[in-house]
Amino acid sequence: MASGYATLKSRPLKLVFDIPISRIEKFWQGLKEGKVLATRCRKCGKMFFPPVADCSECYSQDMEWVELSGEGELETFTHILVRPASFQDEEPYTVAIARMKEGVRVLAWIKDVEPTDLKVGMKVKLKADTTLEGEPTYVFVPAE
Repeated sequence: MASGYATLKSRPLKLVFDIPISRIEKFWQGLKEGKVLATRCRKCGKMFFPPVADCSECYSQDMEWVELSGEGELETFTHILVRPASFQDEEPYTVAIARMKEGVRVLAWIKDVEPTDLKVGMKVKLKADTTLEGEPTYVFVPAE
């Protein structure tokens, strides 16, 4: 190493994001109350999940809150065995994308089902939940 610099094989990387959530705070409050909310543009009708404060379709800020029915159909899924560093404390888990009755697609963890029992096209329920740390979140479970 003639340059005099040490070779760095790895280093910790910590990212901190300041994300203003005041205009979508109702989403998090809804989860705490057991509701999963989306937003819909009053001008063009486009629905968004996760909720957004401004419409990316027509650029309107005139948004309304819509409670999702929770009814969805599984479009794809994957079982995560090799977890990213931020999820190393988690057991292997499954994430899925489902199209909701209202038309929006949602990406979420799926619980209460073995990965081998999942099938594209199966009915799922989107519901409010909490993380192990007690934070609000949402998950899929098989529809009954």
